[in-house]
Amino acid sequence: MGYCGAVPSEDSSGKRTRRGGITKTGNAHLRRIVVEAAWSYRRPPCIWYGLRRRQESISGEAKEIAWKAQHRLHKRYRKLGAVGKDRRKITTAVARELLGFIWAIGTRAEAVAKQQVAA
Repeated sequence: MGYCGAVPSEDSSGKRTRRGGITKTGNAHLRRIVVEAAWSYRRPPCIWYGLRRRQESISGEAKEIAWKAQHRLHKRYRKLGAVGKDRRKITTAVARELLGFIWAIGTRAEAVAKQQVAA
């Protein structure tokens, strides 16, 4: 999240703590792509034909994480929308959480690759 600048800014001094919007100091291209992907979580989770074909070569563990992400992020989008938050802020929050899922898939894939090299 920090790599792409999707962390909240903070201005603290002594007892005073002020938190602001995302810092936007990281990789702007990655941030833009993840935010665009986050807009898709407005819709209910589903696996359409094209996605199913692309997922044939992916491990079952990665597919499971992705499916959990679809459900969780759609639920988060709906919950924040029901509270009355601005859609752009909702999308940024969902994008930040999506980065966490991407990180989880990457670390699991790296661990599997290390195990295969060791074997």
